[in-house]
Amino acid sequence: MLLIIDDDIAVQTSLSLLLRRDGFTVQTAADPAQALNALEAETPELILLDMNFSIETSGEEGLKLLKVIRASYPTVPVILITGWGTIDLAVQGMKAGAKDFITKPWQNEYVLQSVRTLLNLNQQSAEAGQTRSPNRQKLDRHYQFGHIVGDDPKLLEILETIGRVAPTDAPVLITGESGTGKELIAEAIHQNSRRRSKPFVKVNLGGISSTLFESELFGHLRGAFTDAKSDRVGRFELANKGSIFLDEIGDLDLSSQVKLLRVLQDRTFEPLGSSRSKTVDVRVICATNRNLEEMVARGTFREDLFYRINLITVKLPALRERPDDIPPLVNYFVNNLKTIYDRPKLNVTSAALKWVKTLALPGNIRQLKNIVERTVLLSAKDDLEVSDFQKHIPLTPAAQPLRPLPEVGTITLDELEYQMIRRAMEFYNNKVSKVARALGITRFALYRRLEKYGIPYTTDS
Repeated sequence: MLLIIDDDIAVQTSLSLLLRRDGFTVQTAADPAQALNALEAETPELILLDMNFSIETSGEEGLKLLKVIRASYPTVPVILITGWGTIDLAVQGMKAGAKDFITKPWQNEYVLQSVRTLLNLNQQSAEAGQTRSPNRQKLDRHYQFGHIVGDDPKLLEILETIGRVAPTDAPVLITGESGTGKELIAEAIHQNSRRRSKPFVKVNLGGISSTLFESELFGHLRGAFTDAKSDRVGRFELANKGSIFLDEIGDLDLSSQVKLLRVLQDRTFEPLGSSRSKTVDVRVICATNRNLEEMVARGTFREDLFYRINLITVKLPALRERPDDIPPLVNYFVNNLKTIYDRPKLNVTSAALKWVKTLALPGNIRQLKNIVERTVLLSAKDDLEVSDFQKHIPLTPAAQPLRPLPEVGTITLDELEYQMIRRAMEFYNNKVSKVARALGITRFALYRRLEKYGIPYTTDS
């Protein structure tokens, strides 16, 4: 049973008809008192909650009732009903525990999709609570994870999560350092979804300027601007009925964030030069190596967009956090290179596999793949030993000649910090107190960073 709580009889009637036509049983309540009575009589599977029940438009009534519902019925998902002009209220509601929000006037298909998604997620979570901890063989029997290598418990937990959420249409936000495999996870979500036979469209938002944003994502008509010599179909339209992967979403400027929010909310957009809206049905998967919560606090990322894209958040661990997965990754890359370079006898010795595990690899899986391929290309023999890898790896940043700061975009802040700490540790013979003074940080702060990057150290007084 679904419960609609709204004082507007027109809203009650419209939503009830829509949901009943889709096979749901529906009950309505016009105010908080009726709602609480209905909840005592029967616990619903999902609640659609309006934010106001009188001429008061602050949303306080809705927020107060939401807190009561979350306290007494914490497992029941709540969808808020609000107007576009009061979307800030929806953000407050999401913070208070609501799972989604719809704006008036709503798109019927979006309401149904949101309801189905949240009900499916609740069912999947309940089933997951009754099962044993995941193992790789069990996951591989149920899902398509062939291109994702590893058995680390952190990775298996992530695979179990995406296996559960993939069949739904829930928006997923994938976070993690550069090179941790965010695109592979996005592809796995699509391949294990009901949309697997439909398009999977990748968009690197970091590579699209703000002036081209609308044209790239929503398309344009011929003559819409100076260089528009023909019609162009946008990425959202190309992804219709499938999934769209918005990589580097943290790089979007605020004006582009507003335009993206509208299409994610209404599922409609207008190509540049057109006055006719188009409707789109897409599963949205986003990724970033930035901390969006910090960006929201600084005002550089819209809070309402953040809550729209992160119903499910997956944080990928850095490779240094799962070192036992490094040898199987090396073997996976080598097996692929056997075919690519026609060298069927390629092999990595056990000593070399053990040695590669000791590398810090701030560039994560991407850096490891580069190291393996470079070693294969530059080594004439088929049995790759430690010396073969060492010849082609600059072991320490200190061994490289000093140079000016790298160009923006060529290195991440984590990689730069890692290099500086390694250089300082070698210069001061691993004396933590001296390194901390040289870097202008406390010893405690340095210890945290040494642990973060897996840099070996010994305590000193």
